[in-house]
Amino acid sequence: MNYREIALQWTGPQYDEKTRMKVNSMLHGDPKELEDAFYRNLEFGTGGLRGIMGVGINRMNRYTVGMATQGFSNYIKKAFPAGGVKVAVSYDSRNHSKEFAKITAEVFAANGFHVYLFENIRPTPVLSFAIRELKCQAGVMITASHNPKEYNGYKAYWSDGAQITSPHDTEIIEEVKKITDPSMVNFSGEQATRIELIGEDIDRRYLESIHSLMLSPDSVKRHSDMKMVYTPLHGCGVRLVPRSLKELGFTNVHTVADQEISDGDFPTVVSPNPEEPGAMKMSVELAEKIGADFAMASDPDADRVGIAVRDNDGKMVLFNGNQTASMLMYYMLTRWSELGKIENAPYVVTTIVSSQLMHAIAAKYGVQIYDVLTGFKYIAEIVRNNEGKRIFICGAEESYGFNAGEFVRDKDSVVTCSLIAECAAWAADQGLTLYQLMDKIYAEFGLYRERLVSVVRKGKDGVEQIQNMMKEYRENPPSVIAGSKVTKIIDYNEPEKTGLPKSNVLRFFTADGGVVAVRPSGTEPKIKFYFGAKGENANDTLDQMVNEFSK
Repeated sequence: MNYREIALQWTGPQYDEKTRMKVNSMLHGDPKELEDAFYRNLEFGTGGLRGIMGVGINRMNRYTVGMATQGFSNYIKKAFPAGGVKVAVSYDSRNHSKEFAKITAEVFAANGFHVYLFENIRPTPVLSFAIRELKCQAGVMITASHNPKEYNGYKAYWSDGAQITSPHDTEIIEEVKKITDPSMVNFSGEQATRIELIGEDIDRRYLESIHSLMLSPDSVKRHSDMKMVYTPLHGCGVRLVPRSLKELGFTNVHTVADQEISDGDFPTVVSPNPEEPGAMKMSVELAEKIGADFAMASDPDADRVGIAVRDNDGKMVLFNGNQTASMLMYYMLTRWSELGKIENAPYVVTTIVSSQLMHAIAAKYGVQIYDVLTGFKYIAEIVRNNEGKRIFICGAEESYGFNAGEFVRDKDSVVTCSLIAECAAWAADQGLTLYQLMDKIYAEFGLYRERLVSVVRKGKDGVEQIQNMMKEYRENPPSVIAGSKVTKIIDYNEPEKTGLPKSNVLRFFTADGGVVAVRPSGTEPKIKFYFGAKGENANDTLDQMVNEFSK
């Protein structure tokens, strides 16, 4: 069946009038638009769904969300045949997120589950916390994280509060694939009686858990008036990040008023991604205006954090994800050591594309560090495997994700912003700014520099181009990078060699300590290049690496 035939099916009576009208218009419009919407099913991957909103089988809409939820429900029923299933559902500020969350909750309820539905937008980490706190078997967060406004998504979580991993991931995918038509979605039954709204009580317990992690309360008291800026970038961090900072004792927190408004069009930014300098522009401008020490921004579902700090010349400069992660890991391990907590053999976790600086920091304190695949669910998997045996201090990835403690099993901007502020107060006790603290870390461990380059290839043709690029790197790998011989290549498509799950990632290591990782994004039409170098000439080396891989 070709894509036009599939599109014609969407003009039938099982679809609502608005959908039918849109499809009819597309059938007589741009054939490329029609093809992209119907040439394949929107893939339910190992993390759930993510795609452009609109009509069609390759789009996020009420039908694809309902069908995914039915498949997920069928798997949950197989996994917990005794019944008594509880699930939690939350959503962010994106367009249609509330609608998709309501549909998800109703389908779960129609399948006989008790559903805890947040009464308003909440950060992704709060959903993770609620699953564990309410002893749910699963959960769903409606969000496309930091993607552009055209996107929405569906993150699937398991009973440990983490996004699904093996063996559940592939088995859920198979169940979702079996749901081939909206008529197979269960909407019967008294859904409303099984849906319970939740909110403030969970918020309170969540914040209490965060505050139990803090390590330097006396420093906070001494520097409670430290001036800082925060922006939620129109997302749901607005509900809890300022509140957490205030409850910790910080009295001089300024927010970007125009970006406090929850709006799925993200009107003040091109992209609501704190990894991109443009997203930080308004918070940096406010910090400059009021003389703040640093500025922080979280993405729409409030799991990632970007930070700008004041340098030695008084200018606001951006930290990348590796710098923020390394600084917080250094802070936490130093304080754990000073407080005598390091003796209990705790551990930290990072990812294969993150800075090697974190390995050097962990080695100094004799703390084991795990390397896992890209994605915080793999960090959470290590935490689950060690639960009750060893203590997890923190986990970090270069893509602006960080977490501490075991009560949330995903990256967490509320925890991260709280720790950044506390770390700044602790640094101030030593007469240091955050910028100077980072310089101190480099002086001790060496200058590590990293850079990320993303190449976007949209649509069906883009998918094929990215596949061909990975094929070429495997068949004709570079022998020299930035003038240094390639000494080792790791292909994560070979799990028997890496000891990690199979993943479409390549890493090239050079004789002078350089590293390049190549990875297609699992959530966006991109192929990503991660470059790392060490030493006084690290920036020059990075420039060479980028030029060579951009040819």
